[in-house]
Amino acid sequence: MNFLDNIFNLKDKIAIITGGAGLLGNEYAKALVSCGASVAIVDTDEIKINKLKTLLQEKFNARVLGLVADISKKEEAEKMVKEAIAIFGKIDILINNAGVSGKFESGNIAPLFENYPQEEWDKAWAVNVTGMFLCAQAAGREMIKSGGGVMVNISSIYGVVAPDQRLYNKEGELNFVKPVSYSVTKSAILNLTRYLAAYWGGKNIRVNTLTPGGVFDNQDTAFVQKYNNKTPLGRMANPDDMVGPMLFLVSDASKYMTGANLVIDGGQTIW
Repeated sequence: MNFLDNIFNLKDKIAIITGGAGLLGNEYAKALVSCGASVAIVDTDEIKINKLKTLLQEKFNARVLGLVADISKKEEAEKMVKEAIAIFGKIDILINNAGVSGKFESGNIAPLFENYPQEEWDKAWAVNVTGMFLCAQAAGREMIKSGGGVMVNISSIYGVVAPDQRLYNKEGELNFVKPVSYSVTKSAILNLTRYLAAYWGGKNIRVNTLTPGGVFDNQDTAFVQKYNNKTPLGRMANPDDMVGPMLFLVSDASKYMTGANLVIDGGQTIW
């Protein structure tokens, strides 16, 4: 085994991916099993979980566990960790990927800050921050028992800078697509990472943030063009653009890195 294969080797590692059946979760799961890891895919959509599980088993001959859980609920977050431990025996990697965008559409309430509903704020906070806290807490207990581990918390470019609403507003329309709840919760993730990295530094648990820029997901042409114009590389990210950074963070390639925020945004924040 050469040097590169060795530092990215995840053989015998056990990973939990929350939001594992989503756009980026799919890519993370494929990458992890291709490097030798076994994965527990955690999501709320059982159909998507089973589809990805079958693909990973057939294409990679991987050990895969599918778990349906609402990680914003303490009992479900703890249960999914216990189920993963029961099958795999340990947890080496937690990818805190589950989240909600906070997009709000209503014919009765304008989705602007001045009228933004508290229930939408609460919903985003429950998943994006509380859910991450609960999963880190439950997985951290197990990592301490086994002598260490790695956590990666997924933020967003809008946790680093404010959304440019000109990307979303159409001329003559009020169309506030990226609301306050998304930016504030994604920003909170950055300091949750720093706190946990400092708190668990002596327990051999590394905690870092991965911050993606805008990822292409069949958005309308006008939005994509405006986003491309704001990015030095001239395009949105493809989902697989996050695979290399993720593997770097969970592997020995980043073994002296903790509490950091790895921004993968095509250069958007240099402007």
